[in-house]
Amino acid sequence: MTHPLLALWRYARRYRPRILLAALLTTLNKAADVAPELLIGVAVDVVVRGGDSFVSSLLGVESRYGQLVVVAAANALAWVVESVTDYGASLLWRGLAQSVEHDARLDTYRHVQGLEVSWFEDTSSGSVVSVLNDDVNQLERFLDVGASAILQVFWNIVLVGAVFAATSLQLTLLAFLPIPVIVLGSLAYQRRLEPYYARVRAAAGELAGTLTANLGGITTIKAFSSEEREAARVHAASEEYRLANRDAIRFSSAFVPLIRMAILVGFTATLLLGGKLVLDGDLEVGLYSVLVYMTQRLLWPLTELGATLDLYQRAMASTRRIFGLLAVEPAIRPGTRELAAPVRGELRMQGVRFGYGDGPDVLRGLDLHVPAGETHAVVGATGAGKSTLVRLLLRFHDVRAGTVSVDGQDVRSLTYGSLRGAVGYVAQDVFLFHGTVRDNVAYGRPDASDAEVRRAAELAEAAPFVEALPEGYGTVVGERGVKLSGGQRQRLSIARAVLRDPAVLVLDEATSAVDNETEAAIQRSLAHVGEGRTVLVIAHRLSTVRDADRIWVLEHGRVAESGTHDELVGAGGLYAALWRVQTGEAAHEGDTAGRPA
Repeated sequence: MTHPLLALWRYARRYRPRILLAALLTTLNKAADVAPELLIGVAVDVVVRGGDSFVSSLLGVESRYGQLVVVAAANALAWVVESVTDYGASLLWRGLAQSVEHDARLDTYRHVQGLEVSWFEDTSSGSVVSVLNDDVNQLERFLDVGASAILQVFWNIVLVGAVFAATSLQLTLLAFLPIPVIVLGSLAYQRRLEPYYARVRAAAGELAGTLTANLGGITTIKAFSSEEREAARVHAASEEYRLANRDAIRFSSAFVPLIRMAILVGFTATLLLGGKLVLDGDLEVGLYSVLVYMTQRLLWPLTELGATLDLYQRAMASTRRIFGLLAVEPAIRPGTRELAAPVRGELRMQGVRFGYGDGPDVLRGLDLHVPAGETHAVVGATGAGKSTLVRLLLRFHDVRAGTVSVDGQDVRSLTYGSLRGAVGYVAQDVFLFHGTVRDNVAYGRPDASDAEVRRAAELAEAAPFVEALPEGYGTVVGERGVKLSGGQRQRLSIARAVLRDPAVLVLDEATSAVDNETEAAIQRSLAHVGEGRTVLVIAHRLSTVRDADRIWVLEHGRVAESGTHDELVGAGGLYAALWRVQTGEAAHEGDTAGRPA
């Protein structure tokens, strides 16, 4: 598997020029940062040696004060360069962090949106949200601070090492002695920290999943007085996250004290050996002062390596999860063909076999034909496969065998935009977004005019209650439409589907959860919106489909019978039995049969 850092470098290809510029500014910043320590030694050299100083021999300035003015000017220039490059590097690194974070979140979200519905059925939405939010944020924190810190440590070692090497090979070896220990220790810590932070990211996903699920089901939690039980579940998930972080922190925190001990060795060696060389006349006082400062400059920044390493490991664990999600290949890919305009809306299923996952077939050789412009209904007992037909029509899943076609075109050959753009879908479980009534009705056609939105609401018999709302079409419906009743949400869903003016209108149990009055209103609206288009109604309540041109009765994934309402009732088969149950005739006959003559 590709290392996450290499994968990140490949992913950020478009930002490489900015990365290189930021790296250059960081390098100049570190060079300017080291310069004042050198100038301290030069100043000491001026005071001690006077006319024989380095400045005097280089520039020919005799006056000691004049030499100090030169040193002060050089020091001021170094500070200005350091400040300017620090500002520029900070802007670039932080801008890069924000840009890469934005791209990673958007690209990952777009990729996830392109995955098939069955993937979402098998994956916790909380874990996906954790990747899109928490993991992307971890990556941003590292790019904001960690990348620059690692580069600064590198150049610090190189530049300070060059000063030592030009002064005393013996002191260079002693001052640099702790660095291999620190570097090897860092590599060892990286390997040891990986599983800790993998556990942290996994625990974060579990916690996010629990919170997302609980907030989505808050009404059910309250209805069953399960607040304490759910709080205990959140406590358990949060405790696992806390413990995972505790173990990682405990291990990573031990890094800095070990580095301090290594620094102590190098600093003490420079202090003692360098001092002896000065006393023996083998080293200038100015250089000695420079080396003492430089030893601290060389080694002390390494104490921050622990924090940087912590950021790095968290970021790499998150990067693995991000690119792992990006690597998920869609099991279903769109076709390349478009439906010929105008779309007629003829639907056909031939020999369709389908089952979910590795489970048994739900549909078993099903044949069904809906001519363009007609209203057909599909009924049957729970589990007969009614809603599965809709999922196959919209190509949320692919058949195991057989074909599903629109206007004679296999849905597998069509682009998603062409197929789903021709279908207006009204689900049993209506999803409204947190926004206004208008936003939700116009969701499929954001460019629709206010008059078109009102007309769609009128056709769906939603206009009267919408206009009675405090802000009318500007009323905010709340998350998932919680401020509206079930019937009101359903009618807005119909209006949303109608506004697209689709060739095919599909209603999947659209009246199963509404009262009789709302059902009657929806039936009236369907009589209006169904004109001139194909309508496929999936229904449990037979009263809603008795006027359909044809009714298909499913049993165990097959068509048991089909015909008009009157034909099916007269045939005395499965539909007639269902009709008697729903109208109460079966119960009435049972009561009559049980009475004494």
